Amino acid sequence: MAGTKMALDGVKVADFSWFGAGPICAEHLATYGATVVRVESETRVDALRMVQPFAKDKTGYNVSGYFNNYNAGKLDLTLNLNTEKGQELACRLVGWADVFLTNFTPRVVERWGLTYDKLSAINPQIIAAYVPMQGYEGPHRDFLGFGQVLTPVTGYNHLSGFPQRPPIGLGTNYPDYVINPGHTLVAILAALRYRRRTGKGQRIECAQIESSICPLGPAIFDYTANGRVQERSGNGLPYAAPHGAFRCRPLSPGSTAPAHEQWIAIACFTDEEWRALVEAMGGPAWAKDPKFGSATGRKEHEAELEQGISGWTAEKDAQTLMEELQRRGVPAGAVQSAREMLADEHLKERGYYVYLDHPEAGRTAYDGPPCKLSKTPGQLRSPAPLLGQHTEQVCKEVLGLSDEEIADLLVAGVLQ
Repeated sequence: MAGTKMALDGVKVADFSWFGAGPICAEHLATYGATVVRVESETRVDALRMVQPFAKDKTGYNVSGYFNNYNAGKLDLTLNLNTEKGQELACRLVGWADVFLTNFTPRVVERWGLTYDKLSAINPQIIAAYVPMQGYEGPHRDFLGFGQVLTPVTGYNHLSGFPQRPPIGLGTNYPDYVINPGHTLVAILAALRYRRRTGKGQRIECAQIESSICPLGPAIFDYTANGRVQERSGNGLPYAAPHGAFRCRPLSPGSTAPAHEQWIAIACFTDEEWRALVEAMGGPAWAKDPKFGSATGRKEHEAELEQGISGWTAEKDAQTLMEELQRRGVPAGAVQSAREMLADEHLKERGYYVYLDHPEAGRTAYDGPPCKLSKTPGQLRSPAPLLGQHTEQVCKEVLGLSDEEIADLLVAGVLQ
């Protein structure tokens, strides 16, 4: 792909973010050609660098698969923003950049002097994207939190889990991975287009709480239109039955260890799909009971329905069964582990996972570009950076500092 023009070639990004929402957005910008300088600090290392999984038998700030997957293609500068000189260098970086990005809380942004009025005075064309959890106005503007806090605050946890059991959440910090970085990315691209047409920069505020609430529109509408507060329903949907996950034959006979479990998700939204499922099951007598003949009946007797299906799937191989049901027009999918995802024949043929050689973590898998552009494709050009790996390079090539100035700043603890 060498020499192929990328969609964001020439765009320069100062990434002053940490953890998930901000860095993932910046990683997408890097994947499509932008030069991204990730600003970090040894004074308070991004905690994502210390989150498992780690590369086998490795320790330190540079071997977290979690961090590395979301920071490929970036340059890394370590800078102490709690010093006056560090803030001056941050402003010089803003003068170089087209896009400034942060998801720190408003009070931290204000303490470091990175508010839009100050940045736009330095660089009138800057696109400054702020992604605070609760926004810059309102009684909760300084509340702390991450995706794990956003899921309960925004209502996801209330809807996640089984009836009569405590809310369990989504099992992952969903707002960090998809909604917030995605919305911020779209806003930045829109602002870049506006600047190309007008020459003007602008301030973007993507409050994570508001961004995360968007996909819950159906539940909000159900209440405003019908006065109904949706509750936890496990895997169920009000308009599908069956709609659940069913245990299949273990990969190793007799084993019930999670790594060897097999499950399949099956959903029937129409009578036609239900009849196809009954045929696949061999037409058992219980499935031909008139009470299962309509969607309403199947929903009313869903527990009994699922018990019958579970008895049938228990001796089946999940992958084989998925393919059979798909051929019959029944929505079904094997529940895959991370190991199985990496070996998935479909994803392999499409070349989704990208393997990169990291200087400390070794050869590891990265998520590939999220979408394919035929004329300006994305590419993971380098593995995630080591902490401070490009400090000297950025200081010289971007900030225009001499060797003597860099040495003085290192001694003073401004560069780390």
